[in-house]
Amino acid sequence: MTRMAEEAFAATGLSPAYVLLLMALHEKNGMNQKELGEVLHLKPSTITRFIEKLQAQGFVYTRQEGRWSRTYLTDKGMAIQPVIQECWCTLHDRYAAVLGREEGDALTRRMYEASRLLERA
Repeated sequence: MTRMAEEAFAATGLSPAYVLLLMALHEKNGMNQKELGEVLHLKPSTITRFIEKLQAQGFVYTRQEGRWSRTYLTDKGMAIQPVIQECWCTLHDRYAAVLGREEGDALTRRMYEASRLLERA
């Protein structure tokens, strides 16, 4: 699955983990590092490293707001969202081709549900 994801997201020039951070910001722009860590289930040091790399590539910027530093998508970060969506569809199609469409759809639902449950934990 990891290899399939890396191949599917190659069109973005980013690893799937970085893409997930961009997707999280697309869903809720202006999150702080703690929120991003909770959504992505990653340690603060990892989130910091991801943000720094994405800033260097021009996909995000940070702004200090009170005691929090919030991260936002740039125009470039917004512009890559359709490519990211296409990559998700490619990934889904690839594992559905192996598992069958019905099982591929079920896997997608289970992964989404598991992610939501983990966010609440």
